[in-house]
Amino acid sequence: MNATLFLDAALDALLDSLRMLPFLFVAFLILEALEHYSSNRLTHFFQHKKGGPAIASLLGCIPQCGFSTLISSLYCGGIVTVGTLIAVYLSTSDEAILILLAHPDRAGVVGKLLLAKLIIAITAGYLVDFIWNRWRHPQKHVEDLCDHCGCHDHHGIIRPALNHTLKLFAFILVFNAVLNLLLEGIGLESLSKALLGGTVFQPFLTALLGLIPNCAASILITQLFLEGAISFGSAVAGLCTGAGIGLVVLFKTSRNKKECFAITGILYLIAVIAGMILQLIG
Repeated sequence: MNATLFLDAALDALLDSLRMLPFLFVAFLILEALEHYSSNRLTHFFQHKKGGPAIASLLGCIPQCGFSTLISSLYCGGIVTVGTLIAVYLSTSDEAILILLAHPDRAGVVGKLLLAKLIIAITAGYLVDFIWNRWRHPQKHVEDLCDHCGCHDHHGIIRPALNHTLKLFAFILVFNAVLNLLLEGIGLESLSKALLGGTVFQPFLTALLGLIPNCAASILITQLFLEGAISFGSAVAGLCTGAGIGLVVLFKTSRNKKECFAITGILYLIAVIAGMILQLIG
């Protein structure tokens, strides 16, 4: 293996993972504080806060994927609803907004993109909560994250939060490094041609591409849109599934992998439908 390629992939993985570190620590610190000091009434307030999807949608519009990581951890601890989780995933745009702003002639697209994703995220978030609650899925609890991990053999909240953060950070670092090596080996140009070239089903394929948990996916989708290779609806579909490392955190932290796949499927379905609707209305 080319040593330079390996070092570049490792360095990129380290930088991407370090950006997540503060969000991970804040999330686990909140979870530890709620478990140690809050009453059941306070936890109930967080779990059923009606503004969750709307607030999460607004946070996701900030051009980075840290909030999707934060909300994923809070969801696994039972602090936010699944609709709030879906909302932040859908509104997250990662580097896409920054890339668009770097092209003054296309800066007007930023407002359209943010508005479209915000409407999709808020609508889908509340709709998912309504349907999900009717199915009466088992309620999550903060303490479920710490069963058998041994992190509470001492007092305080900082050490357990740091313990969870470092474990998850190590997993994300390795995951990002492997993914970067694969992307470098395949080549983004080859990947874009294989998935998107000349097809009328672009929203299906761009939404699939967006599920790659790396900022490279959002960069590729945005560049393809700027070059006219994909439509606005296809770009929105891909960026709606582009939740950054949030899905990785969800799968790593949650014990219910079946539920994780269901959430991923719902995210993909919403993104495709939204993209197709935008294509139809031009």
